[in-house]
Amino acid sequence: MAKKGRTTVYNNITSEEKLAQVNEDNLELEDDFLEHLTSTDRSPNTIFQYKSALHIFWVWNLEHNKNKFFIDLTKREASKFQNHALNVWGWSPRRMRFVKSTMRSLENYILNILDDEYPDYKRIWDKIENPVNEAVREQPIFTDEELEELLNKLVERKEYMKACVLALMIYGGRRKSEIPRFKVSYFDKENLICEGALYKTPEKIKTKGRGKRGKMLYCYTLAKPFQPYFDMWLQERERQGIKSEWLFPYYKDGVWLNEPMSTTTLDSYAKTFTKLAGKPWFPHLCRHRATTRYVEAGIPANVIKDIFGWSDVGLVDVYSDLEAEDTFDKYFGAEGIKKVEQKGLEDL
Repeated sequence: MAKKGRTTVYNNITSEEKLAQVNEDNLELEDDFLEHLTSTDRSPNTIFQYKSALHIFWVWNLEHNKNKFFIDLTKREASKFQNHALNVWGWSPRRMRFVKSTMRSLENYILNILDDEYPDYKRIWDKIENPVNEAVREQPIFTDEELEELLNKLVERKEYMKACVLALMIYGGRRKSEIPRFKVSYFDKENLICEGALYKTPEKIKTKGRGKRGKMLYCYTLAKPFQPYFDMWLQERERQGIKSEWLFPYYKDGVWLNEPMSTTTLDSYAKTFTKLAGKPWFPHLCRHRATTRYVEAGIPANVIKDIFGWSDVGLVDVYSDLEAEDTFDKYFGAEGIKKVEQKGLEDL
């Protein structure tokens, strides 16, 4: 059985009035911590998320924990916060884990930078067991057959650019923000690797990640299933006389510019895909499907991690839409453990 979908539960927890009552030592610690993150080139979005997480904790600490200084917290109090977030605010386990990771980052700052001021400080947040990763609300999961049907509908409508965009998301697992950064030249035959199984970008492109420049990574795309949609779009580009180096150029006032398309155009594509599919479609579900496809093929988790450029192999499980038992039949049978032939990328 595939995993149920994911969600975010929103709460109006903080306010300017409440934050004005927060322990001044905590607010000063927050300012120093966030300033340190800025100096180490953390992205503005990351810093904003950390700040939001800290504000939520400060307000809980104000209302339910006597406004204690962060340094003086106990494991018991950290556990009480987690229980409150899950059971009273209705947080998802994923959101809880992010806020706890913020607390651990703050602890790292204290231990590494403020160790002369607080030499006796000991970690508490990594002692609190994480909640089970269960979903709160369903998010649609698309099968390969459903995605293939969606591609066929786009081709039938002669919407070749949209079909190529969708194919790149499906067979490359790229984020929405990364799609405009691909160039036509990235899909030259000289950029095929692994006996032609994968296209590898000849240069690193900006992806989501640390720093203002984002994380720079080589990106990989399954060549065989992607190729037909790429070829159809190339033929359409030639018919329309498009000379842009960008695979998906910007179209304005009847003219194709030598600039990449905007992500707002991709937002409009998402509405089209939703209408044609008959259920909600989001760019990120293709990233889940790409990960799931690799897992189903038996590709080792560390290889999948490297394909996507993740720093943590645990993200393979986060993005896979399979439950653990979904793969058991492949390895176990009437005779016990089966001997399974390992698939390679060229088989996908």
